Amino acid sequence: MLVRRDKLLTKPVAVSEYLFRRLYEIGIRSVHGLPGDFNLVALDYLPKVGLRWVGSVNELNAAYAADGYARINGISALVTTFGVGELSALNGIAGAFSEHVPVVHIVGAPSTTSQRNGLLLHHTLGNGDFNVFADMSSQISCDMARLDKPADIADQIDRVLRTCWVRSRPVYIMLPSDMAEREIEGARLDTPLDLSEPANEPEREKYVVDVVLKYLHAAKSPVILVDACAIRHRVLNEVHDLIEKTQIPVFVTPMGKGAVNEDHPAYGGVYAGLGSEPAVAAQVESADLVLTIGALKSDFNTGGFSYRTSQLEAIDLHSTHCTVRYSEYPGVSMRGILRQLTERVNLSPPARLRSPEIASSGEGEIITQAFFWPRISDYLKQDDIVVTETGTANFGIWETKFPRGVTGVTQILWGSIGWSVGAAQGAALAAKDMGLDRRTILFVGDGSFQLTAQEVTTMIRHNLKITIFLIYNEGFTIERFIHGMDAEYNDITRWQYTEVPAVFGGPKVRKFVVKTRSELENLLVDNEFNNAGGLQFVELWMPKKDAPRALKITAEIAAKNNAKMID
Repeated sequence: MLVRRDKLLTKPVAVSEYLFRRLYEIGIRSVHGLPGDFNLVALDYLPKVGLRWVGSVNELNAAYAADGYARINGISALVTTFGVGELSALNGIAGAFSEHVPVVHIVGAPSTTSQRNGLLLHHTLGNGDFNVFADMSSQISCDMARLDKPADIADQIDRVLRTCWVRSRPVYIMLPSDMAEREIEGARLDTPLDLSEPANEPEREKYVVDVVLKYLHAAKSPVILVDACAIRHRVLNEVHDLIEKTQIPVFVTPMGKGAVNEDHPAYGGVYAGLGSEPAVAAQVESADLVLTIGALKSDFNTGGFSYRTSQLEAIDLHSTHCTVRYSEYPGVSMRGILRQLTERVNLSPPARLRSPEIASSGEGEIITQAFFWPRISDYLKQDDIVVTETGTANFGIWETKFPRGVTGVTQILWGSIGWSVGAAQGAALAAKDMGLDRRTILFVGDGSFQLTAQEVTTMIRHNLKITIFLIYNEGFTIERFIHGMDAEYNDITRWQYTEVPAVFGGPKVRKFVVKTRSELENLLVDNEFNNAGGLQFVELWMPKKDAPRALKITAEIAAKNNAKMID
């Protein structure tokens, strides 16, 4: 292939190499996606810069996996082809956008000549509009770049990658096929990307801190509530410093599960309005000040909008602004505020908070939701990665106590059924790329698993350390509790689930069928099971019409909201 060279370039480098070297620089080691004729030439450059091609089974699963990878690694990349490929990935990218997950979506597109001439190409709508799919993605991307002008390409790549990191949301890069090997100036690669977030204006920051301290020092029973964006916008070090300095009782939301060391004496549990344990709800709702960090107050994250706290006693810190009672301070981000608060706060240590004891309930041999999730607390190890699917697992995990360093991976806001299977693959691969010996444990329902089961083959292909607990309860349980308990549309076909790994190329995968509590207990204490180095598959039987307490409450509220009439 002929590559056009500009004689003025001091360090010529192909566009694809420039882009992928930047991805490597910011910490990405594996790239998810699928090949297509418009991205093939670009993919040849991945191994040249040390990047691994993952190769998922479809674009939707690849997007889910990129989401999971970013939640562990900090950022990820996804490559699809124009039209058919990128649209298949769109649901996964939308989920990453809604939940503040930084994914770099690179789309191999037809050549600039083909686009300029409006050719009737495959993978198009046949109307000569080559921007229609990018326009769709613009609604779920925080920045975009069409790499069609060589003089601007390096600047565009650097800009969108920085934006992706700082804003912690997906970006979209269109790479036309004739630009993949076009040479541009590579000298700027000698200068690392600046990924630092903009600092707050000092006087504004000081003023907001003064206001926050005024209410914090006056409070008699303050609490801290840590939510998802504290994780996504990387302020957990600042959060823990504040907790350590003040010893204020700290709680997490469902989306914030895993953000706080649950062994800390100040940790109190999961707060989600009516979905909370009564003792947790009582302490949070009786507080005279609630300092929320990184809130995403969605329906399922708040127990169906059932918070019983007052804005008059609320301080909300965000990545782009802060709110103190009814006053909003735009352009003041939480990192600087948290650091100043920790430095300047002066509180008498509060009474030590006793975390609520989580005990397994019920007797007999049936594995109920109420029994299972507290029991899993003792199975988990320090630094595990715990992935939970939308449904019973997302709600049940509230009742599980995490050891120190456990990372919770959930998708409560977007809630795309089947997301967790791809996300588990991505999360496990990220841990492997980072050189970390961490178990990835996936809890997924049988209905959800059927949507994305093919991603098991990618887990096998990359020899990932994943244990899958498939909850066999005969269908879509969360939907049953919202509407249609016995409706046919909430039923699924029974699979031979433990045979799935063999079908997808893993005949040596360890597999188990667990129907009783005794069988579960024996498995959870088995040393080989606890220390397995590859994929394990557990089919776990639970009653069809059983669900975690929090799910039942939230589903009832959701059903009422769905039925509300317009006045």
